[in-house]
Amino acid sequence: EVQLVESGGGLVQAGGSLRLACAAPGFTFDEYSIGWIRQAPGKEREGVSCISSMDDRTYYADSVKGRFTISSDKAKNTVYLQMNGLKPEDTAVDYCAADYLSRTMPPLEYEYWGRGTQVTVAS
Repeated sequence: EVQLVESGGGLVQAGGSLRLACAAPGFTFDEYSIGWIRQAPGKEREGVSCISSMDDRTYYADSVKGRFTISSDKAKNTVYLQMNGLKPEDTAVDYCAADYLSRTMPPLEYEYWGRGTQVTVAS
C-alpha cells in the first residue's frame, strides 16, 4: 500500500512563506499525478495544485495562482509546494494525494492520501 507523508506545515504570519513536502517511502511517483488538496474548517475540500510525473504538467487553483509553486524532485521522490504570500484564508489542513495514470489534470479523484499537515496563517 502506498503511504504518503506530508511535512512542512506550521504557523506563519500573513505574507510569509512555507514549503510543504510530500514523500512516499519505498514507493516511486513514476506514472502518478501528485496533488495538494486542502480542507479548511467549514469549507469544501479544494484542490490546490497538482503535478504529473509523466509529463510535468501542472495545475493551480485560481485562488493560489501566482503565489504557490509545485515541483518534484525525482531523485528524492518528493513533491514540494512552495507557498508564498500566504493569506489567512490559506489556513487549512493540506493533504498530499496520488493518482495513477491520470487522464485529467487535475485528477477527478485520488487513490492514495496522506494524513495531512496543518497550515495556519495569522493575520
